[in-house]
Amino acid sequence: MIKGLAITPPVLGRISIGRVVEKNGIRLPKKDDQFTITSQIQEKDGWVLHPMDEELRKDAPNGKLRTIPVRMLFNDADLNLRAEYTMFDRKSGRPMCVGNGDTCKRLTQSGVQSLPCPGPTLCEFGKGGLCKPYGRLNVKISEDDDLGTFIFRTTGYNSIRTLAARLSYYQAVSGGLLAYMPLELKLRGKSTTQSHRTPIYYVDLVVQDGMSLQDAVAQAKETARRSSDDGLDQAALDAAAAKGFGNALFDYEEDAEVLEEFFPLATTHTSFGKEGDSVEADSIVSELQLRGDRQQKAIEGA
Repeated sequence: MIKGLAITPPVLGRISIGRVVEKNGIRLPKKDDQFTITSQIQEKDGWVLHPMDEELRKDAPNGKLRTIPVRMLFNDADLNLRAEYTMFDRKSGRPMCVGNGDTCKRLTQSGVQSLPCPGPTLCEFGKGGLCKPYGRLNVKISEDDDLGTFIFRTTGYNSIRTLAARLSYYQAVSGGLLAYMPLELKLRGKSTTQSHRTPIYYVDLVVQDGMSLQDAVAQAKETARRSSDDGLDQAALDAAAAKGFGNALFDYEEDAEVLEEFFPLATTHTSFGKEGDSVEADSIVSELQLRGDRQQKAIEGA
Protein backbone atom coordinates (compact mmCIF):
# COMPACT_ATOMS: atom_id res chain seq x y z
CA MET A 1 0.00 0.00 0.00
CA ILE A 2 1.30 3.47 -0.90
CA LYS A 3 2.23 5.34 2.26
CA GLY A 4 0.89 8.84 2.74
CA LEU A 5 -2.29 8.20 0.73
CA ALA A 6 -5.56 8.02 2.68
CA ILE A 7 -7.60 5.04 1.47
CA THR A 8 -11.20 6.21 1.84
CA PRO A 9 -14.52 4.59 0.81
CA PRO A 10 -15.33 4.74 -2.93
CA VAL A 11 -17.60 7.72 -3.62
CA LEU A 12 -20.41 7.52 -6.18
CA GLY A 13 -21.87 10.96 -5.50
CA ARG A 14 -22.49 13.82 -3.08
CA ILE A 15 -25.28 14.73 -0.67
CA SER A 16 -25.68 18.42 0.13
CA ILE A 17 -28.15 20.81 1.74
CA GLY A 18 -26.87 23.81 -0.14
CA ARG A 19 -25.21 24.99 -3.28
CA VAL A 20 -22.80 27.63 -4.52
CA VAL A 21 -24.23 30.79 -6.11
CA GLU A 22 -22.49 33.71 -7.79
CA LYS A 23 -23.22 37.17 -6.39
CA ASN A 24 -21.45 40.30 -7.60
CA GLY A 25 -18.80 38.16 -9.22
CA ILE A 26 -18.11 36.22 -6.02
CA ARG A 27 -19.02 32.56 -5.59
CA LEU A 28 -20.67 32.06 -2.20
CA PRO A 29 -22.25 29.07 -0.42
CA LYS A 30 -26.03 29.21 -0.02
CA LYS A 31 -28.01 26.91 2.24
CA ASP A 32 -31.19 25.13 1.15
CA ASP A 33 -34.18 23.51 2.87
CA GLN A 34 -33.83 20.16 1.10
CA PHE A 35 -31.28 17.54 0.15
CA THR A 36 -29.66 17.40 -3.26
CA ILE A 37 -27.90 14.27 -4.51
CA THR A 38 -25.33 14.94 -7.21
CA SER A 39 -22.76 13.07 -9.21
CA GLN A 40 -19.08 13.95 -8.94
CA ILE A 41 -19.19 15.91 -12.18
CA GLN A 42 -19.31 19.69 -12.02
CA GLU A 43 -20.28 21.81 -15.01
CA LYS A 44 -20.61 25.55 -15.56
CA ASP A 45 -24.03 25.72 -13.90
CA GLY A 46 -23.06 23.53 -10.95
CA TRP A 47 -22.95 19.87 -9.97
CA VAL A 48 -24.73 17.39 -12.25
CA LEU A 49 -27.60 15.64 -10.47
CA HIS A 50 -27.25 11.93 -9.76
CA PRO A 51 -30.09 9.68 -11.05
CA MET A 52 -30.89 8.79 -7.42
CA ASP A 53 -31.95 12.40 -6.83
CA GLU A 54 -34.78 12.17 -9.36
CA GLU A 55 -35.76 8.68 -8.22
CA LEU A 56 -36.13 9.64 -4.55
CA ARG A 57 -37.68 13.02 -5.31
CA LYS A 58 -40.65 11.39 -7.09
CA ASP A 59 -42.16 10.29 -3.78
CA ALA A 60 -41.12 13.38 -1.81
CA PRO A 61 -43.88 15.79 -0.65
CA ASN A 62 -43.92 18.89 -2.87
CA GLY A 63 -40.91 17.50 -4.67
CA LYS A 64 -38.61 18.49 -1.78
CA LEU A 65 -36.19 15.77 -0.76
CA ARG A 66 -35.99 15.91 3.04
CA THR A 67 -35.37 12.24 3.86
CA ILE A 68 -32.98 9.75 2.25
CA PRO A 69 -33.04 6.01 3.12
CA VAL A 70 -29.48 4.91 3.89
CA ARG A 71 -27.34 2.19 5.37
CA MET A 72 -23.90 2.50 6.86
CA LEU A 73 -20.90 0.79 5.31
CA PHE A 74 -19.21 -0.01 8.63
CA ASN A 75 -20.23 -1.22 12.08
CA ASP A 76 -17.84 1.24 13.76
CA ALA A 77 -19.52 4.65 14.03
CA ASP A 78 -16.19 6.50 13.77
CA LEU A 79 -15.44 4.91 10.40
CA ASN A 80 -18.70 6.16 8.90
CA LEU A 81 -18.35 9.72 10.22
CA ARG A 82 -14.93 11.35 10.29
CA ALA A 83 -14.86 14.75 11.97
CA GLU A 84 -12.00 16.98 13.06
CA TYR A 85 -11.14 20.62 13.52
CA THR A 86 -9.55 21.51 10.20
CA MET A 87 -7.87 24.51 8.64
CA PHE A 88 -7.34 24.34 4.88
CA ASP A 89 -4.98 26.01 2.48
CA ARG A 90 -7.65 27.90 0.55
CA LYS A 91 -5.85 27.55 -2.80
CA SER A 92 -4.81 23.90 -2.88
CA GLY A 93 -7.61 22.47 -0.72
CA ARG A 94 -5.06 20.59 1.37
CA PRO A 95 -5.33 20.72 5.17
CA MET A 96 -2.72 22.76 7.01
CA CYS A 97 -3.79 21.70 10.49
CA VAL A 98 -6.09 18.91 11.72
CA GLY A 99 -6.94 18.41 15.39
CA ASN A 100 -9.41 16.79 17.75
CA GLY A 101 -9.47 19.37 20.55
CA ASP A 102 -6.61 17.63 22.35
CA THR A 103 -3.78 17.22 19.85
CA CYS A 104 -3.30 18.22 16.22
CA LYS A 105 -1.07 17.55 13.24
CA ARG A 106 0.13 20.78 11.66
CA LEU A 107 2.07 21.45 8.49
CA THR A 108 5.03 23.72 9.28
CA GLN A 109 8.20 24.70 7.44
CA SER A 110 10.00 21.83 9.17
CA GLY A 111 7.34 19.29 8.23
CA VAL A 112 4.27 17.86 9.94
CA GLN A 113 4.38 18.26 13.71
CA SER A 114 2.16 17.07 16.55
CA LEU A 115 1.05 19.97 18.74
CA PRO A 116 -1.62 20.73 21.37
CA CYS A 117 -5.09 21.52 19.96
CA PRO A 118 -7.19 23.91 22.07
CA GLY A 119 -10.00 24.04 19.48
CA PRO A 120 -10.94 26.81 17.00
CA THR A 121 -12.04 29.42 19.54
CA LEU A 122 -8.81 29.35 21.56
CA CYS A 123 -6.25 28.56 18.87
CA GLU A 124 -4.02 31.45 17.82
CA PHE A 125 -3.09 29.67 14.60
CA GLY A 126 -6.66 29.23 13.38
CA LYS A 127 -8.42 32.22 14.92
CA GLY A 128 -10.80 34.38 12.91
CA GLY A 129 -12.90 31.51 11.60
CA LEU A 130 -10.06 29.98 9.60
CA CYS A 131 -10.36 26.69 11.51
CA LYS A 132 -13.71 24.88 11.49
CA PRO A 133 -15.13 21.50 12.44
CA TYR A 134 -15.19 19.46 9.25
CA GLY A 135 -17.20 16.25 9.00
CA ARG A 136 -17.56 13.65 6.25
CA LEU A 137 -20.31 11.04 6.43
CA ASN A 138 -20.24 8.13 3.98
CA VAL A 139 -23.54 6.30 3.45
CA LYS A 140 -24.99 3.69 1.09
CA ILE A 141 -28.11 4.75 -0.80
CA SER A 142 -28.30 2.30 -3.66
CA GLU A 143 -27.68 -1.45 -3.50
CA ASP A 144 -26.25 -1.41 -7.03
CA ASP A 145 -22.71 -1.05 -5.64
CA ASP A 146 -22.03 -3.01 -2.46
CA LEU A 147 -19.09 -0.84 -1.39
CA GLY A 148 -19.89 2.46 -3.14
CA THR A 149 -21.01 5.39 -0.99
CA PHE A 150 -22.43 8.88 -1.18
CA ILE A 151 -20.65 11.49 0.90
CA PHE A 152 -22.19 14.29 2.96
CA ARG A 153 -19.72 17.00 3.94
CA THR A 154 -20.46 19.61 6.58
CA THR A 155 -18.85 22.21 8.81
CA GLY A 156 -22.01 22.58 10.91
CA TYR A 157 -21.80 21.85 14.62
CA ASN A 158 -25.46 20.79 14.71
CA SER A 159 -25.10 18.17 11.98
CA ILE A 160 -21.79 16.81 13.28
CA ARG A 161 -22.97 16.63 16.89
CA THR A 162 -26.29 15.00 15.98
CA LEU A 163 -24.83 12.47 13.54
CA ALA A 164 -22.05 11.49 15.94
CA ALA A 165 -24.55 10.89 18.74
CA ARG A 166 -26.99 8.91 16.60
CA LEU A 167 -24.31 6.70 15.08
CA SER A 168 -22.86 5.93 18.49
CA TYR A 169 -26.29 5.15 19.94
CA TYR A 170 -27.38 2.93 17.05
CA GLN A 171 -24.10 1.05 17.21
CA ALA A 172 -24.71 0.44 20.91
CA VAL A 173 -28.38 -0.59 20.83
CA SER A 174 -27.87 -2.89 17.83
CA GLY A 175 -25.07 -4.77 19.55
CA GLY A 176 -22.46 -3.51 17.11
CA LEU A 177 -24.54 -4.16 13.98
CA LEU A 178 -24.65 -0.56 12.76
CA ALA A 179 -23.96 -1.52 9.12
CA TYR A 180 -27.19 -3.54 9.01
CA MET A 181 -29.54 -0.96 10.55
CA PRO A 182 -32.26 0.42 8.21
CA LEU A 183 -31.79 4.16 8.66
CA GLU A 184 -32.56 7.42 6.91
CA LEU A 185 -31.04 10.88 6.78
CA LYS A 186 -33.58 13.47 7.86
CA LEU A 187 -33.37 17.23 7.39
CA ARG A 188 -34.39 19.22 10.45
CA GLY A 189 -34.73 22.93 11.03
CA LYS A 190 -34.43 25.20 14.04
CA SER A 191 -33.95 28.85 14.91
CA THR A 192 -31.37 30.30 17.29
CA THR A 193 -30.26 33.71 18.48
CA GLN A 194 -27.11 33.33 16.37
CA SER A 195 -29.24 32.80 13.27
CA HIS A 196 -31.32 35.88 14.20
CA ARG A 197 -34.34 33.56 14.51
CA THR A 198 -34.21 32.60 10.85
CA PRO A 199 -34.42 28.84 10.19
CA ILE A 200 -31.20 26.88 9.89
CA TYR A 201 -31.10 23.29 8.70
CA TYR A 202 -29.05 20.36 9.87
CA VAL A 203 -28.93 16.62 9.20
CA ASP A 204 -30.23 13.97 11.58
CA LEU A 205 -30.11 10.17 11.34
CA VAL A 206 -33.18 8.15 12.33
CA VAL A 207 -34.73 4.72 11.87
CA GLN A 208 -36.49 4.43 8.52
CA ASP A 209 -40.06 5.72 8.45
CA GLY A 210 -42.69 3.22 9.57
CA MET A 211 -40.31 1.17 11.72
CA SER A 212 -39.77 1.12 15.47
CA LEU A 213 -36.30 0.89 16.95
CA GLN A 214 -37.06 -2.67 18.04
CA ASP A 215 -38.08 -3.62 14.50
CA ALA A 216 -34.94 -2.03 13.07
CA VAL A 217 -32.67 -3.92 15.47
CA ALA A 218 -34.45 -7.20 14.75
CA GLN A 219 -34.03 -6.63 11.01
CA ALA A 220 -30.36 -5.76 11.51
CA LYS A 221 -29.74 -9.02 13.38
CA GLU A 222 -31.44 -11.05 10.66
CA THR A 223 -29.56 -9.26 7.87
CA ALA A 224 -26.27 -9.73 9.70
CA ARG A 225 -26.97 -13.45 10.11
CA ARG A 226 -27.71 -13.89 6.40
CA SER A 227 -24.61 -11.93 5.40
CA SER A 228 -22.45 -14.07 7.65
CA ASP A 229 -23.98 -17.23 6.18
CA ASP A 230 -23.13 -15.89 2.72
CA GLY A 231 -19.49 -15.56 3.75
CA LEU A 232 -19.27 -11.77 4.12
CA ASP A 233 -16.81 -10.68 6.83
CA GLN A 234 -17.94 -7.28 8.14
CA ALA A 235 -15.28 -7.21 10.88
CA ALA A 236 -12.55 -7.60 8.26
CA LEU A 237 -14.08 -4.77 6.21
CA ASP A 238 -14.02 -2.46 9.25
CA ALA A 239 -10.40 -3.41 9.95
CA ALA A 240 -9.41 -2.71 6.34
CA ALA A 241 -11.12 0.69 6.45
CA ALA A 242 -9.40 1.65 9.71
CA LYS A 243 -6.04 0.71 8.21
CA GLY A 244 -6.76 2.74 5.08
CA PHE A 245 -7.79 5.86 7.00
CA GLY A 246 -4.63 5.63 9.08
CA ASN A 247 -2.37 5.32 6.06
CA ALA A 248 -1.98 9.10 5.64
CA LEU A 249 -1.24 12.02 7.92
CA PHE A 250 -4.13 14.01 6.45
CA ASP A 251 -7.39 13.02 4.77
CA TYR A 252 -7.86 15.75 2.18
CA GLU A 253 -10.12 16.44 -0.78
CA GLU A 254 -8.57 16.01 -4.20
CA ASP A 255 -10.50 18.93 -5.70
CA ALA A 256 -10.29 22.33 -4.03
CA GLU A 257 -13.61 23.30 -5.64
CA VAL A 258 -15.40 20.90 -3.30
CA LEU A 259 -14.39 23.14 -0.40
CA GLU A 260 -15.92 26.30 -1.85
CA GLU A 261 -19.24 25.35 -0.24
CA PHE A 262 -17.60 25.84 3.15
CA PHE A 263 -14.58 28.07 2.43
CA PRO A 264 -15.42 30.62 -0.30
CA LEU A 265 -11.81 31.81 -0.41
CA ALA A 266 -10.86 28.64 -2.23
CA THR A 267 -12.21 30.08 -5.47
CA THR A 268 -12.49 33.83 -5.00
CA HIS A 269 -9.01 34.21 -3.45
CA THR A 270 -10.36 37.24 -1.61
CA SER A 271 -11.84 37.78 1.83
CA PHE A 272 -12.99 40.88 3.65
CA GLY A 273 -11.84 42.12 7.02
CA LYS A 274 -13.98 43.84 9.62
CA GLU A 275 -13.71 47.15 7.81
CA GLY A 276 -14.36 45.65 4.37
CA ASP A 277 -10.76 45.76 3.19
CA SER A 278 -9.82 42.96 0.80
CA VAL A 279 -7.07 40.51 1.69
CA GLU A 280 -5.43 38.23 -0.86
CA ALA A 281 -5.44 34.51 -0.10
CA ASP A 282 -1.66 34.27 -0.58
CA SER A 283 -1.22 36.83 2.18
CA ILE A 284 -3.55 34.87 4.44
CA VAL A 285 -1.63 31.64 3.93
CA SER A 286 1.67 33.43 4.59
CA GLU A 287 0.27 34.95 7.76
CA LEU A 288 -0.97 31.54 8.92
CA GLN A 289 2.47 30.05 8.39
CA LEU A 290 4.03 32.89 10.39
CA ARG A 291 1.53 32.32 13.20
CA GLY A 292 2.41 28.65 13.27
CA ASP A 293 6.14 29.35 13.34
CA ARG A 294 5.72 31.86 16.19
CA GLN A 295 3.58 29.42 18.16
CA GLN A 296 6.08 26.60 17.61
CA LYS A 297 8.97 28.79 18.81
CA ALA A 298 6.95 29.71 21.90
CA ILE A 299 6.33 26.03 22.67
CA GLU A 300 9.98 25.13 22.17
CA GLY A 301 11.08 28.02 24.39
CA ALA A 302 8.65 27.16 27.19
